[in-house]
Amino acid sequence: MFDTTALVDQFPYAGIFLLLILGGIGFPFPEDATLILSGFLIAQGILKPLPAFLLVYPGLLITDFFLYWVGKKYGRMVVEHKRFRRLISPDRLSRLEEKFKKRDVWVILVGRHLVGLRAQIFLVAGVMRMSAIKFLITDAATVLLTIALMGGIGYAGGNSIQILKKDLTRAEHVAVVVIVILIAGWFVFKYFKDEKKVQGEKKGGNLES
Repeated sequence: MFDTTALVDQFPYAGIFLLLILGGIGFPFPEDATLILSGFLIAQGILKPLPAFLLVYPGLLITDFFLYWVGKKYGRMVVEHKRFRRLISPDRLSRLEEKFKKRDVWVILVGRHLVGLRAQIFLVAGVMRMSAIKFLITDAATVLLTIALMGGIGYAGGNSIQILKKDLTRAEHVAVVVIVILIAGWFVFKYFKDEKKVQGEKKGGNLES
């Protein structure tokens, strides 16, 4: 695995964009952690808000639509695809299909903010043959909230560090930094936990068959 720290340090805009793309297609770079990092770098003055947004926003839409396209191309056979079968089990696919039949738009609006579930939702949207325009409009709306929440957390942490440099006696800022680190760590932990769960479901299904 390449050195992502060096990449972001030397090429911050390209580094953030690449992390989003890789994370969206299954590599161990959680989207939420990358967005938190983006907000942190903006607070530190390394990234400018507008260029960062114009990079992050389409980056998220591209990765989301890619997963949608995969689901639409392979249909229910996606659970057997060598790259994407680890993202979703046959049982989870069936359960999400039932939810999509009732509230497809709401499943995307809410599910996009659930770590470990968003990639599965995008795949199922394609499997269910949801209109590409409908998917993009729905996703484009909910992505704004994702950027605001995760980027805001990172910005708050980065801004607190800047204040700490001027006034180390303000303990509340230390608490904010700690909270940001814990949240980022939780997203990473949840990502790998969900990956392990999917692998377990897959193995269980193979044993039953």
